[in-house]
Amino acid sequence: MTERVAQLARAWIGTPYLHQASTKGAGCDCLGLLRGVWREVHGAEPEVVPAYTRDWSEPQRDEQLWRAAERHLRSKGRDDPPAPGDVLLFRMRSGAVAKHLGIQGRIGPKTSFIHAYANHGVVESAFTRPWARRVVARFEFPEGVN
Repeated sequence: MTERVAQLARAWIGTPYLHQASTKGAGCDCLGLLRGVWREVHGAEPEVVPAYTRDWSEPQRDEQLWRAAERHLRSKGRDDPPAPGDVLLFRMRSGAVAKHLGIQGRIGPKTSFIHAYANHGVVESAFTRPWARRVVARFEFPEGVN
C-alpha cells in the first residue's frame, strides 16, 4: 500500500499550488494533495474539510491537522522504519502548530518527499536535515483500497 501511495502522489508533481484546492493538474495545497491521493486510494473523503485561511488554527494554538490525521490515518511510532507513502506532518516554526503535509517519496541515499509548496506547486524535494527536523508525526494510509 505505501509504495502505491508514493506512486500516486508522484503523479501530482507539476500541479500548481492553489490554496484549498485538491485537483490533480489544476491546483492543490499540501492538504489538497493528501486529499486527492486519499480519493484515488479510498474513494470518498472521510470528512468534509471546512474552508480555511493560511493562518488557520494558529491564533487558537489548535493542532487541528494533527487531530484529523489521527482520526483517519494510522500513526507510526518513532521507532517504526520510514517507508515510501508515509504521510509526514511538519511544524514549520518552533512553537507554531503543525500544518504542512508531505508524502514520503523515497528512502535511502536519495530520500525524498512529495508536497505542495507555495510558489512551487507539487514537487518532490530532497528530505534534507532541515526538513527532517520539522517532522512531528508520521502516519500511513489505512488498508481498504478500492
